[in-house]
Amino acid sequence: MSFEKIISCSCFLLVLGNLQAEEVIALSAVEVRTRLENLEGIANAASEGVVSSPRVASVPLLRAGEVLEMVPGLIVTQHAGDGKANQYFLRGFNLDHGTDFATYVAGVPVNMPTHAHGQGYTDLNFLIPELVDRITYRKGPYFAEEGDFSSAGAAHIEYFRQMEAGLAQVTLGGNGYTRSLLAGAPGVGGGNLLYALELFHNDGPWQVPENYRKLNGVLRYSQGTANNGFSVTGMAYQGRWTSTDQLAERAIDRGEVDRFGSLDPNTGGKTFRYSLAADWKQSGGNTQTRLNLWWLRSGLDLWSNFQYCLNDFASTDTCDTGDQFKQGERREAGGFSASHVVFDQWGSFEVSHRIGLQGRVDRLNPVGLYGTRQRDIWTTVREDRVTQRSVSLWLQNETRWATWFRSIQGLRADAYDFAVDANLNANSGNRSDQMLTPKLSLVFGPWRRSEIYLSYGHGFHANDARGTTIRLDPSSGDAVSPVKPLVRTRGHEIGLRTEILPGW
Repeated sequence: MSFEKIISCSCFLLVLGNLQAEEVIALSAVEVRTRLENLEGIANAASEGVVSSPRVASVPLLRAGEVLEMVPGLIVTQHAGDGKANQYFLRGFNLDHGTDFATYVAGVPVNMPTHAHGQGYTDLNFLIPELVDRITYRKGPYFAEEGDFSSAGAAHIEYFRQMEAGLAQVTLGGNGYTRSLLAGAPGVGGGNLLYALELFHNDGPWQVPENYRKLNGVLRYSQGTANNGFSVTGMAYQGRWTSTDQLAERAIDRGEVDRFGSLDPNTGGKTFRYSLAADWKQSGGNTQTRLNLWWLRSGLDLWSNFQYCLNDFASTDTCDTGDQFKQGERREAGGFSASHVVFDQWGSFEVSHRIGLQGRVDRLNPVGLYGTRQRDIWTTVREDRVTQRSVSLWLQNETRWATWFRSIQGLRADAYDFAVDANLNANSGNRSDQMLTPKLSLVFGPWRRSEIYLSYGHGFHANDARGTTIRLDPSSGDAVSPVKPLVRTRGHEIGLRTEILPGW
């Protein structure tokens, strides 16, 4: 179902008398817009919703990741440089850099499993807010379609298939802030060719300039509509920056450094992300089929220094090498998702049946942790080559038992396989795991444009593959216990959705 329906027509008034046209008046085109942002009668849970492009455009954004703050209750913040993935908070969860909140852009998953810096790492710096058509969000583990990293919620960010007009803009600000954007979507070969190019630079308020440089591009060709048509989308992003990390308060109190100063001017990072995705949808009289294929290549080199000389001094009584370290990875990943829905009638009951299949493969060559000095590696703590595979099957049924009551019941089955080739042989190995996660929502209403929801569901997130095979701490050599590959979560909520007050 389209979340924003646009109807355009050219109207003519024809008055007939004695079988002859007496007058014809041509009227101008009429455009009618209806929004379904509240999803009354459609949503599976009270915490599900849609954010339209006008809402995104109405809010000033400093960082691309702040687009997710359109999701009610989701807080997006930042540390250790603007080129790094944001920090996210939702419903009491410290989501770190994205764990337990699944995010997709143009059909491509953003969360990175077995990441060099953090499990589920969600770097949205490649996002271009001006291209966002809508954000479909869901909170809680109540949706069979959502899998890994979605225990707290999920957001699907869709780009425009076409634009009403081209866009060229330049933004200038203090502290070296410059941003230029060129975008458009001309008609080509019976479809539309969406393009966008973004150049960005910012130094921030720091005494050591952040010098964040971003080069970002999107190219999409599409035909048809969002429900009947196809699109092919390519995205490319590169970024690099210098970060001013946290400082010891006593160093500031002693005047050794300003609060905008730095104790290590070589922390920061560089990253890249290239992706290609194809999406196809076909709607029939009572069916809809969707197929999505995607591929990406990404990399990150992140230099951090939390303690400066604590470890080095403790072991050598000097500060020759310092405590700076690098987390790095090179990744190739690919996957697919396919789903089919049938709308049917069981006697007097309206029903819909949904079935979906999803798969993903990540290959990291390598993913590692290194001791560094001024960004030069002097020791390897650990370095691994990892292959992670997953396949998922999900089923969902919705039955409208009465005009005031419907139920949504779902079941999801996930199977994961991990293969780790570590530089320390004791930490190499293979692990696999499977999990079934049931979902259930009961919806009462609508009464006076209000609905009551009772939702319950199980979810999960996958653990870092290296943690599932580890036997020895690579720093100390101490014996450690591996973690479970898949971790089960549970959620439940009571919710109310109402439009009884106009405008709310």
